[in-house]
Parts: sequence; structure tokens; C-alpha cells
Amino acid sequence: MKDTSCLKKILISIFLTTFSFSASAEEKFRVCADPLNPPYSTKSEDGFENKIAKLFAKQLNQKIEYYWFPQRIGFIRNTLKSQIGDTEQYKCDVVMGLPVGFDFAKTTKPYYHSTYTLIIAKGRGWDDITQPSQLSNLSLQREESLKIAMFDRGPGTTWLQKSGLLDQGIPYQTMTGDDKNNVAMQIEKDLKAGEIDMVILWGPMAGYVISQSPKDTYNIIPMNSTAGMKFDFSIAMGIRYGDNKRKQVLEKLIDNNMDRIQSIISEYNIPLLPIPEHKIKEGDD
Repeated sequence: MKDTSCLKKILISIFLTTFSFSASAEEKFRVCADPLNPPYSTKSEDGFENKIAKLFAKQLNQKIEYYWFPQRIGFIRNTLKSQIGDTEQYKCDVVMGLPVGFDFAKTTKPYYHSTYTLIIAKGRGWDDITQPSQLSNLSLQREESLKIAMFDRGPGTTWLQKSGLLDQGIPYQTMTGDDKNNVAMQIEKDLKAGEIDMVILWGPMAGYVISQSPKDTYNIIPMNSTAGMKFDFSIAMGIRYGDNKRKQVLEKLIDNNMDRIQSIISEYNIPLLPIPEHKIKEGDD
């Protein structure tokens, strides 16, 4: 078994080395990313997606190059699918983080799996909450004082509605167009300021909020998926439809570096779950 594992790694290494020479005309690992989107990506390249992209570029013997564009409606259209002037070259070739099965791009196999998390600021009268279900059984007086962030889309808001807590929701937009704060940054500031007491936030953004304060600042409760409500999702890399060779290369890089990828992501306090078996659908290859 050990010999088989070693042989597999050698074959993958040979494949990647061969590809790096055949791709020498490009000499660049070209990534589409938001310049202000911690913990994913920043212009200073200190996000976890920046670090994974750097790892892949190094193994392909390519120089990394970014096309920066804010993460908002039309992101894929203006980056991955946008050509440079009248040429046939696109502005970038890879989006580092998209949900598996994303409609507007072809996705690779997943490289991490995370879940939404309930973050509760400690010391404000909510320290007894240990399960999300407790929020739907509060006394009227406590319920009226609750301030919980909710977004214009996402399972957190749906959960609040089903739990009868919409009146306690403080509305936020997932894409604000703010050039100084992304969603995670704004939530972190508002939690500290007491504008909100708690939030149901996607794993990577929850990790960012948690990392900006001392260890015991928040009570952190993972949201568990049920038959009628899904909170955990697999994340892949996105490429253009038809770019099958690049998909094959990225997936081999994912396979060969899974431990390192998971290690990088875990440094950002992001809740990680086992990656479910990826079922190949027709047209994936």
C-alpha cells in the first residue's frame, strides 16, 4: 500500500512538472480575486486563497498574476469570462473559491468543506445559549432585546424566519459595494460596538471575525444541516467551461496538496468538515 501511495505521488509530480514545461508560454498562474475580501483574498495577498494560489503557482513553476475586481454581482462576467480588448486572451483563468456546481463557471473537485456558524458575543446576557434552538424558545422580554444580524440571502435568514426571529434581525447586504469593508469586516466591527449581539455567518467569514478578538470573546456554535435546512457546503475552484486541461491540472494539485491546503485554511480559524465524496456529473470532465 505504501509503495502504491509513493508511486501515485511520483506520477502526479511527473505530470505537474511536464505541464509546467508545456505551459511555459503562459508562465503565469492568473487568478481573479477581490482586493479587499479577508479572509479569502486581499491585495497584500495575505488571504488563505492567496496562499493556496501561491502554492499552486510555485509547483507549476509559474508566476502568479491577479486581476482584481470586487466580489459582487457580475464578478464572473467581468473577470473569468471577460476578454482583454479585441484579443482572445481572458483577464484571468482561475477563481479560487466557488461552491461546487456553481452555475456560471465550471468547478473542480472541492478542496474544503465548511459550515455556517452562530457567533454570540459573550457578556451581554446570552452566555447560556449553547444550541441555536434555544433562541426560538426565549421569553418575550429577552427576545425583544435580541439583535441578530441577517442577510438579504443565505440560510441564516431562512433559519431566523422559521424560528420566528425575523423581528429581532438587523439587516445587512451580502454585497455592499463598500470599498473599506467587506461583510466579515463590517460584522466584526458591529459586534464589537454592540450594534448586534450575534450572527449566523459562513465559516470563513466567521473565522475572520473570531480571529480579530481575544480567544474568549465569542461563543461559537456550528449550525448543523437538517433535512429542510442546509448549512454546510463544499468549495471548489472555478474555470471557464471547456477549459478541461486546466481543470485536470488543478484537481491533481488539489489531490497532491490536500494536507497543506487544509493546514493553510485551519490557520484562519475556519471550521472545517470532512469533504463529502464528490459525485461526477455528466459534463464535469
